[in-house]
Amino acid sequence: MEEEKIDPGHRGIRDVLRVVGPIVAAIGLIFIIVGMVSFFSAFGSFGRGPSHFWCVFVGMPLLGVGILLTKFGYIGKVARYVAGEIAPVGKDTFNYMADGTKDGVKTVARAIGEGLGGGLGGAVAAPRQETKVRCHKCNTLVEEDAKFCSKCGSAVAKTKSCPQCSELNDPDAKFCDNCGHNFG
Repeated sequence: MEEEKIDPGHRGIRDVLRVVGPIVAAIGLIFIIVGMVSFFSAFGSFGRGPSHFWCVFVGMPLLGVGILLTKFGYIGKVARYVAGEIAPVGKDTFNYMADGTKDGVKTVARAIGEGLGGGLGGAVAAPRQETKVRCHKCNTLVEEDAKFCSKCGSAVAKTKSCPQCSELNDPDAKFCDNCGHNFG
């Protein structure tokens, strides 16, 4: 069994906790009852105080320790029960989220595939008939050899040369695409 791989004495310790815990808790409860009976019976007699009220102060820690030992003895069963209740809810939540985001993931994957196939990375081989580039102003797709955007009229060709590395950049670039030089 799996628990024997973790600790060979696990089963024995668990069985001891399941027996000793309730016994210690019962002894603590008996002490509390004796102390409380002594306390309340002292109200009827004048001059005689509660002689066994100290039992409450012994019984309370015993009851707490007994409950704690019992809890540790049954913690595996409780954890398995809780996991059995939570796992189906987690599975349903995951499936709901997956169904809700499926279209978005497909859209992002398609856009990445188009970007890689369009010459931006070369990782995905796509048939090259007419290559298009995006206008840096309005993001419209225009022909690669177009000089101006068909939608906004901005210059599409990279015409601004970097004084440090000679890289051609968009006409309105503030920094070099290659080395990051500030054109400002």
